[in-house]
Amino acid sequence: MAPSNLPISELKIEPGAIPGAFRIVPQAWSDLRGFFQETYVRSKYCELGVADEFVQDNVSYSRRGVLRGLHCDPRMSKLVYVAQGEVFDVIVDARKDSPAFGTWESVYLRAAEHTQLYIPRGCLHAFLALTDKVIFCYKQSAEYAPEREIGVRWDDPDLAIPWPDVGTAPILSEKDRRNRSFREAFPA
Repeated sequence: MAPSNLPISELKIEPGAIPGAFRIVPQAWSDLRGFFQETYVRSKYCELGVADEFVQDNVSYSRRGVLRGLHCDPRMSKLVYVAQGEVFDVIVDARKDSPAFGTWESVYLRAAEHTQLYIPRGCLHAFLALTDKVIFCYKQSAEYAPEREIGVRWDDPDLAIPWPDVGTAPILSEKDRRNRSFREAFPA
């Protein structure tokens, strides 16, 4: 719990290029013990327009060079942040009715900056671990259902995402090695 002499948490919003996606910068308080941060307070997030009911939380651990994604479940929005380390995070708009359909944007998420990323329903998501240890936290608005998941190749030439060089080829799951192209997954 935050010491009582500290102000109530404030959240700063930084909209992105993809409609409905944005960065959230929660306030963190530091002192000689370390820091304190509220990672989610429903009422405060609702005021920002994030009224999703998050029903599942996940944590992943990755080492430098691990690339997870691109994945989406059209029913699911996500609120993500890095608890340790740094990642290059990517969102691809896969909503056919969106003016940004087929476009992507990227952000660096760093634990030291406490930044979160809100990913709306219907957007693909991926991240590349840039540090030796990454702890990545996810809130999801739908329970994981593997049969609903859609995967797109991380290196799809039509998307042409400029992934940072981590000194080696990305480390992928077997499932992500089999992902389709964006055009195959989301035909026009």
